Amino acid sequence: MPSKKRPDYFLIFAIGSLLIAGMVALLSSSSIESQKDFGNVYSYFTHQITFGLAVGLFAAVVTYSINYTKWKTLALPLFILCVFLLILVFIPEVSIKTGGARRWINVLGVSLQPSEFLKLGFIIYLAAFFSGRKNVIGKWSQGFIPFLLISGLVGILIILQPDVGTLGVIMMTSALMYFVAGANLFQIGALIPVGLGLLAILIKLAPYRMQRLTSFLNPSEDPQGISYQINQALLAVGSGGILGVGVGKSLQKYHFLPEPMKDSIFAIWAEELGFVGAVLLICLFLFFAFRGLKVARNADDRFGKLVACGIVFWITTQAFVNIGSMLGLMPLTGIPLPFISYGGSAMVTTLAGMGILVNISKH
Repeated sequence: MPSKKRPDYFLIFAIGSLLIAGMVALLSSSSIESQKDFGNVYSYFTHQITFGLAVGLFAAVVTYSINYTKWKTLALPLFILCVFLLILVFIPEVSIKTGGARRWINVLGVSLQPSEFLKLGFIIYLAAFFSGRKNVIGKWSQGFIPFLLISGLVGILIILQPDVGTLGVIMMTSALMYFVAGANLFQIGALIPVGLGLLAILIKLAPYRMQRLTSFLNPSEDPQGISYQINQALLAVGSGGILGVGVGKSLQKYHFLPEPMKDSIFAIWAEELGFVGAVLLICLFLFFAFRGLKVARNADDRFGKLVACGIVFWITTQAFVNIGSMLGLMPLTGIPLPFISYGGSAMVTTLAGMGILVNISKH
């Protein structure tokens, strides 16, 4: 009898370790906001456990139990569903507007963020699209132009929300997938002026984005205004020293650092666990990427290889953009830290992707 194929247990270890780190970070970083909003320090934490982690683990079990090759057949319907959900954010009756942006929809009393679902749905669709065009992917008319049109459709819908951070992650992930699929260097190079042109348009549409770029280049220019978050993040990271101030003992979470349990959570982690804790978390993401790319390299077919690469590119790109912005290495984007930040839609989608990735590792 043939031996039963086993998943990559090192990959599962990396995923589990990141989840544990996320729960530890969230328990501390959300406590003050939770006390202020609900009179209970555990409210946001228990909400994330219930609607993020529990639902996400269920989604992971489901996606793990499905042979990854079946997603190729479902790729187009799944992508259409994700685009449909994304369009719903522009319908006032079902959308939720926060801070001038429409990124959420209300479905039977549950808030969902369609752009998070799109990240995984688009990866699966692109993998199916590229795997079916292996011999023509390097051609401009059959490879580059269709890829640009599909990405453009997704980009426009995300820009209109607006959600530039998510746009950047999706575009970088899709460009890397395109390269792995067989695009030549001239085609990849052609994406650079397209990206720069898009950046110029985004700045023209909303001048505050130029202010964010300016604050990145010179954080001391407006310390109480546009540069406030990055200055407080750097203060939190610097306050951690080598070993940190101790779990639960952050001072920045006391309404000094904006979004302490969301996109600023790495700064709280670094404050409480110090340089050692920050490096450990970064190493966990690197180990995840290493094991994930090994899964991609060993995948049985082109579709599995591209899906695995896409999932790894998505998680690691988003992680290091988030961490880089908290360290002042790039402008603030407002995107969550995978596995760590508060957010049900993000956690469920991430774990659903992990189920697919582990399933690929089993084959």
